[in-house]
Amino acid sequence: MKASFHSRPLNGPFDDPGIYVRVLREGRAMIFDPGFTTSLSPRDILKTSDIFISHTHIDHFIGFDNILRVCLKKKTPLRLYGPAGFTECIEGKLRGYTWNLIGEYPLVMEVTEVAGSSVKKSVFKAEDSFMRKDMGTFPFHGVLMKDSFYTVSAVELDHRIPCLAFSLEEDYHINIDKSMLQALGLPVGPWLGQLKTAVRENQGRTFLINDREYSFSKLKSLVSITRGQKLSYVVDALGSEENIRKIMELAKGSDVLYIETYFLDEERERAGKRHHLTAGEAGRIARDADVRRMVAIHFSPRHLNDPEKLIQEARHEFEKR
Repeated sequence: MKASFHSRPLNGPFDDPGIYVRVLREGRAMIFDPGFTTSLSPRDILKTSDIFISHTHIDHFIGFDNILRVCLKKKTPLRLYGPAGFTECIEGKLRGYTWNLIGEYPLVMEVTEVAGSSVKKSVFKAEDSFMRKDMGTFPFHGVLMKDSFYTVSAVELDHRIPCLAFSLEEDYHINIDKSMLQALGLPVGPWLGQLKTAVRENQGRTFLINDREYSFSKLKSLVSITRGQKLSYVVDALGSEENIRKIMELAKGSDVLYIETYFLDEERERAGKRHHLTAGEAGRIARDADVRRMVAIHFSPRHLNDPEKLIQEARHEFEKR
């Protein structure tokens, strides 16, 4: 199965955490935590449609300014999601600048704030000098966004403040039988993307390929449906029973789990005071959640001289199957 999502950390494990996810064949991308974002090109940033922010500590949020600078003339909306108090943080960032010359700029930012069992939505438009407009409060049952392709879910964790963890899950994966494609003498091209869209939306339409029309029913035989891809992202969480239960439910069956391994198990008391996971806790969570691959991120600077200890402890627990 070819992956639908291509993900990579924004920075090294001792630097600001965050991941960049390209949605392949969709021409767009997502960011989970815009810490220091200098590894992203303007092209990478302009492809970004959605940004998910766990909390607004500086190492998870400082990249917002750089993203804003690049996106001022972005013609499609930029959607941002964060925990309780997030809207005020966005508003505070925007009020730090003067916006008297941007009335013709197209940027629209749609902000969603999660607070317990509800979400609050607001809009900031360049044409209005980014004055905040509240759009209302709505029930929240764990799903932040959903389209015909994927779902992003979130849970609220305890980091002495509310902190969100996220999962990105493809509803299902559509595969093209290339041998059958060759047998029919059909070329690879943009029409395959159109066919996949038609399958997802169950559209009975026709396709023009090499100046010849093909029915949806004829081409549908090229397609097979398999399990979708799932990524999860977890940072800055106390290793409490409640947090661990929530993380396991969110990350269950993930193909990739990006998870903080901030301290060693022998530093568990310190980890509790700092409201972070240990490497051992991260490994056990990944194992018990039946994750296929765990990526250790977000290390304490206390381990700058020996990061391998964190990696090995997490791996040791993860591989106890």
